[in-house]
Amino acid sequence: MLKIIFYLKAGKVNKKGESPIFARITYNQKSTTMATGKSILKERWLFTNNLRNVLKIEKEKVLKNSLDLLQLNIEKKFNEMTKQSLEVSLQLLKNEFTGKTKTIVKAKEVSILEVIDKYNKYFEKKVVAGERSEASLQKYERSKELLITFMKKQYKIEDITSNEISSAFIYNLESFLKYESDYKGKIGIKNNSVVKYMRMYKTCCRHSIKMGVIDKNPFNLYDGKLNIKDAVFLSQQELDRIENKKFSIERLEKVKDIFLFSCYTGYAPVDALNLTSSN
Repeated sequence: MLKIIFYLKAGKVNKKGESPIFARITYNQKSTTMATGKSILKERWLFTNNLRNVLKIEKEKVLKNSLDLLQLNIEKKFNEMTKQSLEVSLQLLKNEFTGKTKTIVKAKEVSILEVIDKYNKYFEKKVVAGERSEASLQKYERSKELLITFMKKQYKIEDITSNEISSAFIYNLESFLKYESDYKGKIGIKNNSVVKYMRMYKTCCRHSIKMGVIDKNPFNLYDGKLNIKDAVFLSQQELDRIENKKFSIERLEKVKDIFLFSCYTGYAPVDALNLTSSN
């Protein structure tokens, strides 16, 4: 809940003997202060109980109305920001009233989908050059599709700027991938695949930082880890049994041959699949 109180900085006094009035804005156990541009005599501030009592002096009535209007505008701007973003920054809220918004907006212009698109285009060049595989590019494109689905379902939004991504957003995304994502009728993704997707988002942001597009990597907040499983190796006897097994379906025979080829050569199945007769 947003809380705004006005207080007097009695340690400072202007030529008229008045002290400046400041506003303290508190939200989610965090607070910031800002000058209101208004001032009053300390004696009058105390006598009127911080302008809460019934006021008789016209100047103090005008001052009270000005502070009430400022509070109303802060609350209004806060409500607008909560509708537009996922996490309200008190600094950004303060900047709206101190004329520093432009510098903040400039840093917030790039959306997370733009960040991913920039990296995918860069990755596509590496695929064309033969440095990376088409299958890896498809995984990055799939990660984008999952993120779009998550934002629409969880937050009813089409996109979000990278600076607005909070820790809550990241861990809600992880939860969505694990338990709610739908791919070809299958619900949920296993932990190791989820971690790899999250690392893809981090890689995309890291690339944009190097290119000077964004200033920080929101996915550095993610600390998910892969589940390390002990590899189970087939014995020569087990490989022989597979090799001698005959399948009546030609497709299964090809699968068997590719599997055995991968076992004996160390080729990944996807690499073996891409081999041609000329190889």
